[in-house]
Amino acid sequence: MPHSCPSSPPVRAIRATVFLAAFGCGLAAAEAVPLPRTRPPLWSQPLTFRQAAGPYFNSAEVTSKPSNCRLRLEKVAAIEPLPRLIGPGACGGGDMVQLDAVLLADRTRVEVKPAPVLRCEMAETFAAWVRDEAAPRLSTAGAVLRSIDNYDSFECRGRNRVAGAKVSEHGKGNAVDVRSFALADGRVIGLTDMTVPKDLRLGLRASACRSFTTVLGPGSDGYHEGHIHLDIAERRSGYRICEWDVREPPPVEIASVRVPLPTPRPAAADAY
Repeated sequence: MPHSCPSSPPVRAIRATVFLAAFGCGLAAAEAVPLPRTRPPLWSQPLTFRQAAGPYFNSAEVTSKPSNCRLRLEKVAAIEPLPRLIGPGACGGGDMVQLDAVLLADRTRVEVKPAPVLRCEMAETFAAWVRDEAAPRLSTAGAVLRSIDNYDSFECRGRNRVAGAKVSEHGKGNAVDVRSFALADGRVIGLTDMTVPKDLRLGLRASACRSFTTVLGPGSDGYHEGHIHLDIAERRSGYRICEWDVREPPPVEIASVRVPLPTPRPAAADAY
């Protein structure tokens, strides 16, 4: 006969309960505890091509012919054209490129590490800012730009990686996060480094806010304290956001300590 598991055995039946648990009653009780539900993915898997392509997809625009933007970009940057990137909702897009390097006016190659994936218009705006603003300002300060530290570019996610939030400009290939510039002499210029000359950082901020529609850095929202976010989001009436505090190191306070004077020397005895 199969054993039955008593729900609340009397005290004198403890030994029997232990015996029954050894034969599976304890296992049955453990199996009755429900497991936690699986966490839903950040993006639900699309069921059809239309869902994956998003509401802005137009099949008539699909062509192997390079866009005018890409033809211009190839003159000032080293790029690798990419196929259309398809993601859920507004994520992804067409005319995407991998920006390997920016070519300065003298054809000096400025590497972007790692190479960001961007929409062509964003890549063109970024390359123009590096060529016309960032590199000349560094050159005036006696430094030659060699590479750019890319913190983040295309990623299909919500803003600030918050699940359920509106699609980030990163998810559209419209944004890049820059952490620092590497110079030919081995120095690294961190854009949020308070020890970097303030005038240089002020100039970079002013030029970035002219070139991009969104600039976020220290003091903006707590998510950009160690890098600068740049994007070309379109807003009503051409509204722009420029939030980047150019900070200085806090003043060093020197504690006032009273130094005791030496003990007065005793008067010399009268000479005999």
